[in-house]
Amino acid sequence: MSLRTFLSKQFIDVIDWVEPEDGILAYRYPMQDREIQNGGKLTVRDSQMALFVNEGKVADAFGPGLYTLNTHTLPILTYLMNWDKAFQSPFKSDVYFFSTRIQTNQHWGTPNPITIRDKEFGAVRLRAFGIYTYHIVNPKVFYSKASGTRDSYLVADLEGQLSNTIIGRITDTFAGSNVPFLDMAANQVALSEKIIAQLKPGFAEFGLSLDSFVVENLSLPDELQKVFDQRISMNMVGDMGRYTQYQVAQSIPIAAANEGGGAAGVGAGIGAGVAMGQAMMDALKKTAPAAGESGSAPVAGATTGTAAGAETKFCLNCGKPIPKISKFCSECGQAQQ
Repeated sequence: MSLRTFLSKQFIDVIDWVEPEDGILAYRYPMQDREIQNGGKLTVRDSQMALFVNEGKVADAFGPGLYTLNTHTLPILTYLMNWDKAFQSPFKSDVYFFSTRIQTNQHWGTPNPITIRDKEFGAVRLRAFGIYTYHIVNPKVFYSKASGTRDSYLVADLEGQLSNTIIGRITDTFAGSNVPFLDMAANQVALSEKIIAQLKPGFAEFGLSLDSFVVENLSLPDELQKVFDQRISMNMVGDMGRYTQYQVAQSIPIAAANEGGGAAGVGAGIGAGVAMGQAMMDALKKTAPAAGESGSAPVAGATTGTAAGAETKFCLNCGKPIPKISKFCSECGQAQQ
């Protein structure tokens, strides 16, 4: 080495890094035409780790603290460089800093619906999204598997890989869970805990620790959601016959009160009343048990269905059949016209 070359070199006494902004996972300390002084200082702040790399080979890693660089603090680099215990000259090495802060508010979501087999609804296409957090725990693995020799490596650079890992594991979890969609939606905390246990090994392969994973929402595509809502409504209604009776009984007083102010209004009211009465009769016929299905003999003096219908009327309040001559409903006590 000529004297001019020696003088043109810059020697580094202190190596440190202050994160200028969020989202930086790895940073390569600038070493162009620079060498590290023997006995130089290395400062690693909290939420950081530093890694020395010699000619592409990973050497020593440092956690938070202040270090004096010598053969005692750089045992692996000492071996790679074939130094003796008293080396005095400056040396060349790449130094990388890694942010070990927890990367919060990372979003995940299914770009396309996941098809699962549901016990109650058959094949269901499901969407899901939420948030997760992670941080670097092993800089050597992260350097080898992810960041490499880049000058800087950002959260955005890793986002695609992590998202694909999450979606792949979630698809397997949902498809193999055999848990009904309703149970999934009602137990999102337990579902998150199950998924995070399956995701952690995939994050560890990159030197990362998955700190939290939250399923914020499970939903169906719009067209399936409409069918799902109809199914819920049907389950809530239950006995359609009794529901029809109730609806017709509620409508009769309204139709009777709406005279319309003329003959046309009266005719419309009469027509509506007849139609609703027929609907209620049909509902009663569907819900009444057949005579042959009863275990007891018919009551003496009972009339046929047609005759009974001629001698009965329906309560204007609750819709129950009552004798035609009754002035009050025996069920609800409402006065009759």
